[in-house]
Amino acid sequence: MRVLVTGGAGYLGTHTCLSLISAGHEVTVLDNFVNSSAEAVRRTSELARTAIPVIEGDLLDPRALMKAMDASQPDAVVHFAGLKAVGESNTEPLRYMTNNVTGTLQLLEAMEAADVRRIIFSSSATVYGVTETVPTREDHALSVTNPYGRTKLVIEDLLRDIAAADPRWSIGILRYFNPVGAHPSGMIGEDPTGTPNNLVPFVGQVAVGRHEAVSVFGGDYPTPDGTGIRDYLHVMDLAEGHVAALDWITAHTGVDVWNLGTGTGYSVLDVIRMYESVSGHPVPFRMAARRAGDVAVSYADANKAAAELGWRAGRSLREMIEDHWRWQSANPDGYER
Repeated sequence: MRVLVTGGAGYLGTHTCLSLISAGHEVTVLDNFVNSSAEAVRRTSELARTAIPVIEGDLLDPRALMKAMDASQPDAVVHFAGLKAVGESNTEPLRYMTNNVTGTLQLLEAMEAADVRRIIFSSSATVYGVTETVPTREDHALSVTNPYGRTKLVIEDLLRDIAAADPRWSIGILRYFNPVGAHPSGMIGEDPTGTPNNLVPFVGQVAVGRHEAVSVFGGDYPTPDGTGIRDYLHVMDLAEGHVAALDWITAHTGVDVWNLGTGTGYSVLDVIRMYESVSGHPVPFRMAARRAGDVAVSYADANKAAAELGWRAGRSLREMIEDHWRWQSANPDGYER
């Protein structure tokens, strides 16, 4: 199929473009390059051995959206584009709601105008809020603790309303846990703008000397080592999950939701120790106060994705860290925008 990938120059987008191309799909990227790099698409094209068409444009610009639809003539859309820093969303909620929700509304309107009604939406485990039970299943009650999570939940609700109103729509919602790692070539990976908000990229930057130490938020949780436990998922496993979900929505109408995770939790200190083991570099850390809204333990029940999509995460924490270190050590300053 012809697939338009919004935010396709970003971390998750580039890896998913590779997997889509590997599966025989034709990909076009739509990106505004606010938090991404054209170099990432160039390298992805090199890995894919095909030139990936790129349209520079913003979801808040209806003309750019129509241009993207006309140029790519997509059979389906994979929608990554959006702001994603939890902390930043607390200080800029209006910007997050406008960018993520209004941008998605305009994307859906452009799709409908172009008679395109297949979409995979990049959601997040943040829609589960403070989880009371683990592993967390898709039927867990939904709630949010920050504006970023609220934008994901609002969009999910909108997609459910669209599917209920018009049976021609085929919609897949993927709730990610904690994607990490990089392509095994080391050519593409996660390149956060500014200070990383997530653990593994920050640990990697400490290992290459860009930061002095990792702040560990909370050392007094009821876990074996006192630090929070999360479900870390290799980005290539996540990318393959999108291919499987695209196959599903091609054969089914309506809206379906799947967790993407490993079903296994690792603590913050587990990750730091693994990074030290893989990289051969010390990763100093300091204990800090808990962050509001953080839970002690969170990991996925991914059995629904296994049963319906035939997808299961297969890469270990060591593989995630090895691939991340290969990327980080070869690109200590990222893509150097």
